[in-house]
Amino acid sequence: MTSSAVEIERKYIIKLPKLSELRSMPEYTESEIEQIYLDAPKGETLRIRRRTWQGRVEYIETRKIRIDKMSATELERSLTPEEYSALSERRLRGTLPIYKTRYTFRYEGQTFELDVYPRWQRTCIMETELPTRDTAVKFPEFIEIIREVTGIKEYSNAGMSRAFPDEDT
Repeated sequence: MTSSAVEIERKYIIKLPKLSELRSMPEYTESEIEQIYLDAPKGETLRIRRRTWQGRVEYIETRKIRIDKMSATELERSLTPEEYSALSERRLRGTLPIYKTRYTFRYEGQTFELDVYPRWQRTCIMETELPTRDTAVKFPEFIEIIREVTGIKEYSNAGMSRAFPDEDT
């Protein structure tokens, strides 16, 4: 399977909410993710991801071609476990795998993804994909925004694979 889409997203550092609040939200899911970055042409990022959720494991390769700070063209294809293993041996020099727990839910017609990293204890990164650049983001009351980090490379997963930032509180 191969898919392509333009992704418009906003990203925030937030205070880690109570898991009970997340679990009560519509379409809640929880998954464990390992992400590895590979060498790619200038202006692109190439990653492979192993995602474990709902009793199954998915392996996906994603190529992102940045349009601007808020949007990118994303090309994805499914991988076999063997392809994933072989590609993981080609990890981009100077990077480390990213490990995170992702909590996904819906609120007011928008899907939110909260990524909780083992290195941070009080905060996490939340992102939402938007249908247009001008769409207003509506946050659940229990979400406490620290600051927006859309387009800040240090807080992209690719950037975090090179130098994981200190927790921002």
